[in-house]
Amino acid sequence: MPPSNDNEKQQAAQQAVDILHEISTILNCHLDRRTLSICISMIENGVNPEALANVVQYLRKEAQKIEFAKGRG
Repeated sequence: MPPSNDNEKQQAAQQAVDILHEISTILNCHLDRRTLSICISMIENGVNPEALANVVQYLRKEAQKIEFAKGRG
């Protein structure tokens, strides 16, 4: 492939991440661009989106528990 195609693909991917990050921000998902990019990559590689969302929610709850425990201890 010519380099311009690779560059165009990279720009298109970056634009997609930017758009999805804006949507994520509007919906208060609290996903930074890097995390969002990782999630997109995982979904593109066959991970079930609903299962991924459940894992993200679970990890957030666990992180909150840890932060709460630190604050009390």
